[in-house]
Amino acid sequence: MNFNQLHHQTHPLLIANVWDVPSALAAQNAGYQAMGTSSAAMAAMLGYADGEGLPFAELRYLVSRIRACTSLPLSVDMEAGYADCVDGIVENLLQLRALGVVGVNLEDSRVHNGVRRLIDTDCFAHQLREIHKALNASGCPLFLNVRTDAFLLGELDALQVTLSRITHYAANGADGLFVPCVHRLQDIATLVQQTTLPLNVMAVPDLADFATLAELGVRRISMGNAVHSAIQTQLNDLLLTLRHQPSFAGVFDDESHR
Repeated sequence: MNFNQLHHQTHPLLIANVWDVPSALAAQNAGYQAMGTSSAAMAAMLGYADGEGLPFAELRYLVSRIRACTSLPLSVDMEAGYADCVDGIVENLLQLRALGVVGVNLEDSRVHNGVRRLIDTDCFAHQLREIHKALNASGCPLFLNVRTDAFLLGELDALQVTLSRITHYAANGADGLFVPCVHRLQDIATLVQQTTLPLNVMAVPDLADFATLAELGVRRISMGNAVHSAIQTQLNDLLLTLRHQPSFAGVFDDESHR
């Protein structure tokens, strides 16, 4: 089953969002069908801000190491493409495809001076169409999972903005539609009804369980940086504990289970 087909199973595709080789190996060993990188987790790991603070060359290197050490299909979070023009974005995508990447996320917002704002709908749709055309012409197709950020940004009319945008994106080369931070069941149901493309939602505290999401018609579920954040919290707690207790007992409590 190829990566596209994984979005049309009887159950949603649960993507393991990874940020380095150990997390990717953990996902593979746990039996996941596919992986996706988390841009926020990768940036945090190397001390950069999210929103393309991580240089593309470093992203590409991390991807190359993950691909060298694992065999699961890998999709890469490319944020807004790591370039200001279509040619630059396509060149970046082709570099990833050459590494064996099967899909990418592209988002319709950019961060400027620390503030994330939506890109004009028509402008982004035109850019998407040109990227899709260029990838097809190159003979190097990628699954374009297009992210729209009205819910993430807390827009007052987030549902209507999102409905308008996904209609444009579906007509201009998107293979899947990613709506992070949507969690109300009625909103998710409305989005599913609006498009024939697979809908991708992301882990947030109020998101329904996987069975409910499947019943609503969600086709892909992402973790975002939730797992990375949870691990960092555990690491912080462990280091604080070691700082104030007179032994390494807490480090080896689970050694027998490894």
